[in-house]
Amino acid sequence: MADSGERAQDPFGGVFAGRRVLLTGHSGFKGGWLTMWLDRLGAQVRGVSLAPATDPALFDLARVDRSCDSRFADINDPAALADEIAGFDPDLIVHMAAQAIVRDSYDFPVQTFATNVMGTANVLELARQLPSVRGVVVVTSDKCYENNEWDWGYRECDPLGGSDPYSASKACTELVAQAYRRSFFSAPDGPRLASVRAGNVIGGGDWSAHRLIPDMVRAAAAGVEVAIRNPGSVRPWQHVLEPLAGYLAVAARLLDGRGDSVAEAWNFGPDQDATLPVGQICTAFAQAWGSGGPRIAIRPDPNAPHEAGLLRLDSTRARLHLGWHPRLDIHAALRLTAEWYRAHAAGADMRALSFDQIDQYQALMVPLGQASVPIR
Repeated sequence: MADSGERAQDPFGGVFAGRRVLLTGHSGFKGGWLTMWLDRLGAQVRGVSLAPATDPALFDLARVDRSCDSRFADINDPAALADEIAGFDPDLIVHMAAQAIVRDSYDFPVQTFATNVMGTANVLELARQLPSVRGVVVVTSDKCYENNEWDWGYRECDPLGGSDPYSASKACTELVAQAYRRSFFSAPDGPRLASVRAGNVIGGGDWSAHRLIPDMVRAAAAGVEVAIRNPGSVRPWQHVLEPLAGYLAVAARLLDGRGDSVAEAWNFGPDQDATLPVGQICTAFAQAWGSGGPRIAIRPDPNAPHEAGLLRLDSTRARLHLGWHPRLDIHAALRLTAEWYRAHAAGADMRALSFDQIDQYQALMVPLGQASVPIR
């Protein structure tokens, strides 16, 4: 279904070409980008999720439904979910559907736990009944860790936890994935299950509420200042294509017969120089945008719900065993993000631009297993 045109070399060795991939959450920000990338790699994608939650949405602007067989169903409704999966016989399942906003989890804690925990169990329960499945990737979050505000990055073996409903729900999601991996996805020659954790992602097409870059874009469009609540909070920032490359690296091994090597949890975080305070990211994004970009106002909110002040990921395992590492420094990530939103404001073809950015990123990659250095 991908648009025609010259493309960068497939860094995954063609393993996705012709494969049937079931992707939950395809109408979301990360899900939309992954759907288009899988399309670019020649996969046959069926997307199952709720309708887009924002207006505008990447799903509509980039016409993501042209890259997949798009279906809408709630993962909290097992019967509806089963109906939309029926007859597809996926080789791979990537589960991304979730309630993904920390602040919303304070307003809707029960819904957050229902979607992120029981919704995941519903997907995995269906997955284990599909004989075609060779692997499952469950996408969680860096916020699944018990955050002690350490200076060093969390490793995959560190304790899970969470002070807010969202973080706790993601820790629970990891426990559900672990239980299914050990109980149902460990038979000899059977499918394998991995979970993947990423940091704060940025990139074109995110319009979610209570997220830094979308808030800045909306403020710029309205000609008003954007209020920054916690300028000193430190996060691991990365372009959306960075962790998606890691997810695909794990998925490729699940499909090519090396599932045992990846049937565990994986971190995909940025380099240390991209783990920066919110205020610094705001300034750098405004500079990347250029004339007419967002204006910033620091307005701490003493009544705001608690959010972690310091969070870092250690991605050593992915570097050593998958050959994955960031290809974009923070300035390149911000440039690509600003380019996308500026193009949207100018009325550009956002599907074509999104594929172009995927191709640009693939050109920075090398086939899996070969060494390379980050592009600055």
